[in-house]
Formats: sequence, structure tokens, C-alpha cells
Amino acid sequence: MRKYFVFLSFVLVGLFTGAVSASKLYFSIDLKKNVGSTTWIYIQKGFEEAKKLNASTIIIEMNTYGGEVMYADSIRTKILNSDIPVYVFIDNNAASAGALISIACDKIYMRRGATIGAATVVNQTGEKMPDKYQSYMRATMRATAESHGRDTIVNGTDTSYVWKRNPLIAEAMVDERTVVPNVSDSGKILTFTTEEAIKYGYCDGEAESIRQLIEKEMGKEPYQLVKYKPGFWDNARGFLMSPILQSILIMLIIGGIYFEMQSPGIGFALIVAIGAAILYFAPLYIDGLAANWEILLFVIGVGLILVEIFVIPGFGITGIGGIVLVVAGLTLSLLNNVDFNFGPVQSSVVTKALLTVICGMVLGFAAMLYLSSKIGSKGIFRKLALNTSLEKEQGYIGVSMNETSLINKTGKAHTVLRPSGKVRIDDKVYDAVSTDGAFIEKGSAVRVVRYETGQVYVESV
Repeated sequence: MRKYFVFLSFVLVGLFTGAVSASKLYFSIDLKKNVGSTTWIYIQKGFEEAKKLNASTIIIEMNTYGGEVMYADSIRTKILNSDIPVYVFIDNNAASAGALISIACDKIYMRRGATIGAATVVNQTGEKMPDKYQSYMRATMRATAESHGRDTIVNGTDTSYVWKRNPLIAEAMVDERTVVPNVSDSGKILTFTTEEAIKYGYCDGEAESIRQLIEKEMGKEPYQLVKYKPGFWDNARGFLMSPILQSILIMLIIGGIYFEMQSPGIGFALIVAIGAAILYFAPLYIDGLAANWEILLFVIGVGLILVEIFVIPGFGITGIGGIVLVVAGLTLSLLNNVDFNFGPVQSSVVTKALLTVICGMVLGFAAMLYLSSKIGSKGIFRKLALNTSLEKEQGYIGVSMNETSLINKTGKAHTVLRPSGKVRIDDKVYDAVSTDGAFIEKGSAVRVVRYETGQVYVESV
């Protein structure tokens, strides 16, 4: 009886374990911020975790008004190339960049009252960008819709093809001039409500939560739901990898080096430059974007510029080479190349990285010129410059440079020089020091070799 009970227990445990392992695993990622460097990190890390957990489906929970097109395109490409099916649950808004990301997903579910569309490219102030930007976005939206393919409909001898997601509708979300028969007339940017999106094939169903979405897909079958939880470093990296902040850091690097060269010793400006360089390269290095040799290019470039300024007169090949290496180091650190293989790097990413670096350097030089004119007058930089006049009445005196005319003249030691003493030249007595530190006897012939910091230096003739 006991053996039978033990055997039955093992069978039940095995059945339970098999049922748990057989349940599908859904992995959800929040996209509830403006699309940018932070959300791009969320997506990358989330997809990596989902793959490690062998998830059957990834669900993006979305509520965004849009963001940067470059990052939206990167997320779109990640979704289209994913081996794991990707669904999107539009909790409320999928505007602009959010619409592009949603259309890339295999299935779209929307909460009642949600919207999707309005993907016109605008600048930071909300103004519509020129048509060349709209043209690229139109093509990207069409291509994303077309990636889901067409259904073949056979009706007797007639065969027709119907897009699963009509590319014209995707284009109409960007350009008000696009006419979609029976859907949108010319003159208005297209935005769908939940019911409209379902009607025209841009939504696969209505759901009030991710769990309701899963139940509509799975029915009563068992499943597991795991949510991606970003850490502090994910958010910090996303903040530090923002193109705007990277440009500011480049400004601080250039400005800090410039102002450090204008003052003696090591001061606050150098600390700012080093701190900005660390904040610029650290997240890129940890992410594997900035390699050791790319950081070394930047350091060598800075070294060459310093050599050009302090060692070599004028401005030539050393300075130009230094500037080239600095720009190359900063730019290459932003690219996802593998050593010297730049095949996987898209041209648009190279352009964006180069513009980020150049804009940062140009703004840095402009800020240097502006702050240089303001130092000593007002503001936080007033303590970096000496504004007090050194008046004679207050005890300040200048050093006369008339003695420079004595160089190469000869005279006699008026006293013994041990090694300092007095010499007589042209019937006038001067304090003097022997150049080699040797003693010179009184009355010996001497010659003036140089005059520095108010002191005459002589040698024995």
C-alpha cells in the first residue's frame, strides 16, 4: 500500500511539473515614456531576458505620445527581426513614433477609448518638419505595414490580394495628402480609435488589460506572465545616452580643456572636463559600444592638441590630427561596430553620431567664446578673473625692463659675487648673480648674459 502511495505521489508531481512547464510564458515590457534612449534600452534588455526565459510571446504595454524617430526605427527593426512573436497592448495612446512601433508588432490590441496614428514628423517645438523628413517617414510606415504580407483571396476564377495592414493607411497617418478610399479623405492626418482600428485591420482585438489580451489568445490554457523590471542603471544609462546630454557633455569636455589651458596648475575646469569625459564614455563602454581603442583615439587626440599648443609653434598637422582623432574617438564610441567591422552599422546611425559630436563641439567653442568675454564681469565666472587694479599708491610696483639693454655688455665686479653681489657697468652699480653659481672676485671682468625677473645674470670674462 505504501509503495502504491509513493508511486502515485511521484505521478502527481510529474503531472504537475509537466503542466507548469507546458504552460506558455508571456513576457511584458512597458513603453510608457517618450520614445528615446531609455525606452530603447528597455526594449533591448527586455528582449534579451525574454529569450533567456524561452518566452512564447513578448507583449509591449504602450502609452506614449511619440518621441525620437531614430530610436523608434531601431525598436521597429528589433521587433521585425524578432524570433519571438511580439504583441502590443495600447493602454491609451500610440501616437507618432508609438504608431510606427505598434504597426511593426505581430498583433495589436487596444483598450476601449485608445488611439493610434498621427505619425507626422515634427521638431522639438511641435512644428512640422520639411517634406524630406515626411517622405522618409511615409516610406518607413508603408514598409512596416507591408512586412506583415497579404492574404490571397480566390473567388471562382478571380484571385485578389488584400494587405493584412493596408500600407496606404499607414502612410495617411503621416501625410494628410494621402487619400485612402472609404477611410480617409485628403486634408487630415489619420488617427484611429479602437473601433476604427479593428474595422480597418489595424487592431486585432479590444482588451482592458494584458491578462485579458492573453485570455483572448489562449482561452483557458495555463500561462505565466513575467514583467520586465528596469533597474537604476538602465534608467541612468538611458539618461546619459540621450543625444542632447551627449552634446552637452562634449561641450563640457571641450570647454573644460580650453579654460584649464588658460589658467596655471590643475583647477576646476580640468575636473569638469574629466568628469564629463567619464560620463560620456562610461555607459558606452559598459554597453560595449566604446572599445578601448576608440577611447584611446580620443586621449591621443587631446594629447596632440596640447602638444600643438604648448610645444610646437603655430598650428599644423599635429593640431589637425589631434582634432580628427578627438572627433573620431567621440563618434566611433557611439557606433555598434565590432572592432574594425562597420558592416552592421547603418548609415543613418553614423550620420546621427557625427552630428551629435560636431554639434557638441561647435556649441562648446561658441560657449567658450561667450564665457571668455563674460569672465570677470558678472555671473558665476567672476571669481575666476582678477578685477582689482594694482595701484602704485597701494604699494604695488612694476619691474623695470630697462636692464634688458645691458645684455652682452661688459663691466667689473664691484664686490665679490658668492654667487650674488654687485657689478659696475657703464659707471652704474647693479645687483647681479653669476650664471654658473661660481664665485667671482672683486675687480674681475664680467659680461651680462641675460636679464630675468628683475635680476641681472653675469659670467666671468
